[in-house]
Amino acid sequence: MTAEQNLHVVPGRFMVEHLPGATFPEDDEWVALVRAPEGLTVVREASPFSGAERWAGFYGDAAHGLDQPGMLAAVVGPLARAGIPVFVASTYHADLVLVPELRLDEATGALKDAGHRVTD
Repeated sequence: MTAEQNLHVVPGRFMVEHLPGATFPEDDEWVALVRAPEGLTVVREASPFSGAERWAGFYGDAAHGLDQPGMLAAVVGPLARAGIPVFVASTYHADLVLVPELRLDEATGALKDAGHRVTD
């Protein structure tokens, strides 16, 4: 198995929020939710009017099985080596890997240098 992947940059931008003590967001404008003892983490599309940090996303073009080891590590490893922070929301088929919007070009370069194919 090769961990090289075909990734595309997801259209739009995202924001990541922490809602302490919440069990569900007050609206249905979310992309991903993670409930934990310390509260709720919400990933949603970023408003162009918000001052919150904006994140860009990479997503695999082809689904991979849950039994394939190393798929996420192959993406976040090169980003970590480049010093780029990530936030990940995993789906049944692939992983949505978010990076700060201002570091998108740098992240794309690090992924391509690691052998991944990245398209807009």
